Amino acid sequence: MKKNVLVIGSGGREHAIVYQLSRSAQVAHIYCAPGNAGIVQLAECVAIGDTDVAQLVKFAQEHSIDLCVVGPEAALAAGVTDAFRAAGIPVFGHTKAATQIEASKEFAKQLMANYDVPTAAYRSFAIYEEALQYVQTRNSYPTVLKYDGLAAGKGVVIAQDEQEAQEALHSMLVGEAFGKGRVVIEDYLEGPEFSFMAFVHHHRVYPMPLSQDHKRAFDGDKGPNTGGMGAYTPLPFISAEEEKWALEHILQAVADGMCEEGLPLTGVLYGGLMKTKDGIRVIEFNARFGDPETEVVLPLLETDAYTVFHAIATGEELPAVEWRKQATVGVVMASCGYPGKYTKGAEITGVEDFDGLVLHMGTKVQDDKLLTNGGRVLMCIAHGDDIPRAQHKVYEQIQKIHCTNLFYRKDIAHWAL
Repeated sequence: MKKNVLVIGSGGREHAIVYQLSRSAQVAHIYCAPGNAGIVQLAECVAIGDTDVAQLVKFAQEHSIDLCVVGPEAALAAGVTDAFRAAGIPVFGHTKAATQIEASKEFAKQLMANYDVPTAAYRSFAIYEEALQYVQTRNSYPTVLKYDGLAAGKGVVIAQDEQEAQEALHSMLVGEAFGKGRVVIEDYLEGPEFSFMAFVHHHRVYPMPLSQDHKRAFDGDKGPNTGGMGAYTPLPFISAEEEKWALEHILQAVADGMCEEGLPLTGVLYGGLMKTKDGIRVIEFNARFGDPETEVVLPLLETDAYTVFHAIATGEELPAVEWRKQATVGVVMASCGYPGKYTKGAEITGVEDFDGLVLHMGTKVQDDKLLTNGGRVLMCIAHGDDIPRAQHKVYEQIQKIHCTNLFYRKDIAHWAL
């Protein structure tokens, strides 16, 4: 009998999940709460917020949901997984307690220290005066300051000098820019960053293709940090030996460590890693699919998506997870002004003419018109036999999409060329 699936979330990552599930022969019907204007073409969108736990469970029970797939970190931190498990509904996503690996930078740092996972040296502070005294004694800049909690990718400051460090500390600990919490201060590492995601159920770790996103808003990696302006896979600067080492000494070590701590993982472990002169080091962990990396990685999944998600949710053993060997480049089209102030409601045309995959990140339909409805709006994706061909195709096709209030970077995947 075919299955009913509920996907929780509303962005490009969730569109990628829905897209992959829609290709499964096992799936009868997909619901998405709350979904977006692109997802509605593949799934039935439901007007329930991603942290409205009680309503999500009620909907799942009333609609005979066989599997729930949780996208955003806020939903995991709200305890969606715990509630679905209590209701006896299989759910792909970590428990609220296990989500600490993302929700608390200090927890993640202590976990890495306990299980010999390589990362930057750090100190943690809750009191502004103590943190201030520490940065005043540091003789090494730049230095990295991280808010110890969920901050939608915006809680990290790379301070170039003591003045910048003091301002960041004041904002986080006194101004409580992201809420009341602690600050982790750590050594600055240098080298190319990359993303290593894996499906994880307890001790079982199934790696995904490596990817790299582009955080800065403008060409040449300039401008303010964003949630990600594009991504690509594979990565020519990471060897097969380095990938194997990172899988064993970072992802597998952390999965095993979380089991030892009584907090087993049952979803995606995202390693934000860096290749330094001293080897690969961990910058951060996330407890869910990365965004925008998922949009270029997940479409390469050859194993049936329902089989994978259900096995991770229930603990069934997967013989292997197969991936298509193809280069993929994805370019984000964002509202002008993003990541600062921007307006919504600009009309978008030509999406249907794009030869490739367009995933919606922040859109809505009004009066039969597709409109911008967020900072990051669309993710345009193309495949190729290699990075240059995929890159050429995506930039050729993106010319077909028109909107007076969208911009995009012209150099996504430049690291690979």
